Amino acid sequence: RSQVVVDEKDPGFAKPTKPVGSFYTKEEADAIAAEKGFIFVEDSGRGYRRVVPSPIPQRIVELDVVEQLVSAGAIVITVGGGGIPVVETETGLKGVAAVIDKDRASALLARDVKADELIILTAVDRVCINFNKPDQKELAEMNVEEAKQYIAEGHFAPGSMLPKVEACLDFVQNNKSGGTALITSLKRAKEALSGATGTIIRK
Repeated sequence: RSQVVVDEKDPGFAKPTKPVGSFYTKEEADAIAAEKGFIFVEDSGRGYRRVVPSPIPQRIVELDVVEQLVSAGAIVITVGGGGIPVVETETGLKGVAAVIDKDRASALLARDVKADELIILTAVDRVCINFNKPDQKELAEMNVEEAKQYIAEGHFAPGSMLPKVEACLDFVQNNKSGGTALITSLKRAKEALSGATGTIIRK
């Protein structure tokens, strides 16, 4: 798996939010927290889970290898689950207890390899505004300014669609090759590539 560099001063380290691992009772969580210093939160009424930071990815350590494989015509599977988070120290890279958002890591990779398109597959065919409300509206396309407006209006849930839209914004704004991003469902990915469904994000 790829190592992904994060900033040890990232504000995410001060506020762990990403649930990981098993569910525990309150008593079990309190005991582990006292022993190991872990932070636990109640998760959706199912029990308590440890939470860790989710810092912003800065650099993919093995990017050169990825580019070599792509140039050789290989299909590369990398930054799975966001990659292994590491920080740079005077003595080299050091692993940290964190989880990098997989969509942000994928956007960084796509940007760095100058991809033509970033495709994020999820559970819905298209991004929606007013999701699960009577006036829900599917979006076939949006530009950067529209996406920022929808984010400001609170249309995208922080734990689901928001990081996907933010990752797409990062890609289209910072990709020098002028690529687009596509959000759609896995089951309709082929149709989305032909424009029949999905949401395209353009600069």
